[in-house]
Amino acid sequence: MSDFVVLSFLSVSEEIPTIRITPGEDPTLRCRLVNGTKPSVVEWTRVDLHSPVLLFRDESFHSDDRVKLKDPQMKGGDISLVVRDVKVEDSGSYMCYVFTEGSSHRKKRASGAAEDPISIFNLMVYPPGRNINGK
Repeated sequence: MSDFVVLSFLSVSEEIPTIRITPGEDPTLRCRLVNGTKPSVVEWTRVDLHSPVLLFRDESFHSDDRVKLKDPQMKGGDISLVVRDVKVEDSGSYMCYVFTEGSSHRKKRASGAAEDPISIFNLMVYPPGRNINGK
């Protein structure tokens, strides 16, 4: 099976998207595969936790109750993450990794560089009353 090609492209010069919200919202962190094929493994990781916040492997999902894929069937290659009832403690950098069939490496971009995420987001959850625009 060939490597997946991904819609989200990041380069060193690109700024990592930041989602600014307040507690209680349900943000969606977007990640999509170009060819729409269901991946064999999906891993969403928050950098400071050093472990997946959501893992899809062996046709089953592993996550806590507040985290899910937008479309659990991953139709059209949509592997976007939804964090329900977000809390200030959910702030951090989130990365989406995809493992392709027959490969032990995570893939990024058309080049298939190993160990790189295909999407990265900074999620900033501001306490009530604080300006979410950072001003």
